[in-house]
Amino acid sequence: MKKIIELKGITKSFDGETVLNDISLDIYDNEFITLLGPSGCGKTTTLRLIGGFETPDAGDILFMGQRINDVPPHKRNVNTVFQRYALFPHLNVFENVAFPLREQKVPKDEIQERVENMLSMVALKGFEHRNVTRLSGGQQQRVAIARALISHPQVLLLDEPLAALDLKLRKDMQQELKNIQKATGITFVFVTHDQEEALSMSDTIVVMSEGKIQQIGTSVDVYNEPQNAFVADFIGESNILDGVMLRDLSVSFSGHTFVCVDSGFGKNEPVDVVVRPEDVDIVPVEKGMLTGTVTSVTFMGVHYEVIVDIGGFKWMIQTTDFVDVDEHIGLYIEPDAIHIMKKSEYSGPYGDYSSFSNELDELSDAESEPDE
Repeated sequence: MKKIIELKGITKSFDGETVLNDISLDIYDNEFITLLGPSGCGKTTTLRLIGGFETPDAGDILFMGQRINDVPPHKRNVNTVFQRYALFPHLNVFENVAFPLREQKVPKDEIQERVENMLSMVALKGFEHRNVTRLSGGQQQRVAIARALISHPQVLLLDEPLAALDLKLRKDMQQELKNIQKATGITFVFVTHDQEEALSMSDTIVVMSEGKIQQIGTSVDVYNEPQNAFVADFIGESNILDGVMLRDLSVSFSGHTFVCVDSGFGKNEPVDVVVRPEDVDIVPVEKGMLTGTVTSVTFMGVHYEVIVDIGGFKWMIQTTDFVDVDEHIGLYIEPDAIHIMKKSEYSGPYGDYSSFSNELDELSDAESEPDE
């Protein structure tokens, strides 16, 4: 695939605080790439640098091999859809979408044809004369996307465009965005803090934290093979435990020695061990590799989330089998359910569900991300 954008050693600070710390990233033609991370990780700043709304303190931004550090936004073949759609309230749907073409003095007949085709692509055929202020959030978003795409940019930047939508509409729009990207062949660079959103839409996910890129990979890569404790914790739920790699294919944690599928670590090397909640089987105590006491059970619709105390460490288990609070249970873990990671600066604070709360998660998701 052809490289469209290259970020090389990019550093950016605001008011003496480093927001991006020497990051490098390649973005390819016809790719749906997502910058994923918590508030303040630098993902929105990265997007703004690509769009020309910020200038790096150090490093280079290349577009099709040409350095564009000082090229203003309107001279880059890049368009942006912001979290607030910035539609023109005095113009109807047709005129909002047609606006960039009118600015470019495109002939009237061509404008008519291109706008009609674009509105059809975003499922707004028949809405041409509707006032944008009378549209739903999802419809307004489609207008913003159509307006951004009408000029055929090589890259479309999307800054949390689904954040204001309700859950069902968000899920619908995730699929629509992916379909639009495939239909147009335009490179999409999407910013979100929502892990499920990133996993469901992206060809490539860039996981960011504290101004650094933690991992780049496909959805399957970052979920199944996280490179450190931050990625393992941020992408889905994870039990992350201290372990010791005794030798190739053998690891010790929680007072038990397990067969695993990892190798290449030093003998008796301290490691982080990741076990996903859905990969643990609940079995009778006498058949369990580990045993513990259930401290809470939450029904999630499709499955139960069960918190189990094993030697003071709180595990999360996701299961369709019902167990009761205070029940003593066994856990069985297959070798390929155990993932071994090198110790890192993120080792320690993640992976124990002593303070787990769905309500706290929801409050965290509700926090706004004004500047990064």
